[in-house]
Amino acid sequence: MSFAENLANYQNRVELALDYWLPKSEIQPHILHEAMRYAVLGHGKRIRPALVYSSGAAFGVNPQELDGPACAVEIIHAYSLIHDDLPAMDDDDLRRGKPTCHVAFNEATAILAGDALQALAFHVLAHDKNIKINAEHRIKMIDKLAVASGSRGMAGGQAIDLDAVGKKLNITELENMHIHKTGALIRASVELGALSCPEIKTSELEQVSHFAKCIGLAFQVQDDILDIESDTETLGKPQGSDMARNKPTYPELLGLNGAKEVARNLHLEALASLKNFDEKADMLRGIADYIVNRKK
Repeated sequence: MSFAENLANYQNRVELALDYWLPKSEIQPHILHEAMRYAVLGHGKRIRPALVYSSGAAFGVNPQELDGPACAVEIIHAYSLIHDDLPAMDDDDLRRGKPTCHVAFNEATAILAGDALQALAFHVLAHDKNIKINAEHRIKMIDKLAVASGSRGMAGGQAIDLDAVGKKLNITELENMHIHKTGALIRASVELGALSCPEIKTSELEQVSHFAKCIGLAFQVQDDILDIESDTETLGKPQGSDMARNKPTYPELLGLNGAKEVARNLHLEALASLKNFDEKADMLRGIADYIVNRKK
């Protein structure tokens, strides 16, 4: 099966699993559940779930055992996008080619939808009966996702990002911001897939974790590049929004060619991290290629 076919399979698989875990809009409170489903279903590249499936595949884990972790990371991602788009944060009106959650519903509903999604992600990890690992490994998975979501991960990265508007950051400060804001959840996605293997070795977990750190940064560098080179229709969100808000970016700091070189080097470092893995890790390699070559 080709990379594109595998990716489509993972996207379809997680979509069905998400539909299962998300409360139906007919259930009270109707509007809240509708907003949660609106924010999660039917759109997005599903890179984080694909990383869960691909990392698990590298260790021979059955896809059915990875549905729950894949849903958990995508649900956390959706919650973070809802909150990032709010008027108090980035104040965006467009996400994934459609109105943002607070525009489609209202600000209060969007905040509550994000809160409820964050809680749901941990419920999925705690209760999914298809996760075939012992309690200690399950707790490790919950802890990885909690750290990646909190002040030492995404939330902390967003706080740094908001504080950095209009400021000049050096390359170390910019990298630190994105390791938290974007990279933490990408890293957790790979680690959750790996931890789904009961016999995972510490050295193997460290290798795929380093791979994830590299592609997490590469993802953000490519985002910064696309904010300049792409257009709103392709991106599904406002093109040039980071520049308009005077946010620090890799192209601003290094120039466009310098940013592209950073993305290439991170890509190579990521692939080198997988040198001890066989062809079962080819989807991870393919996602690394996809991240630095994507157009949206």
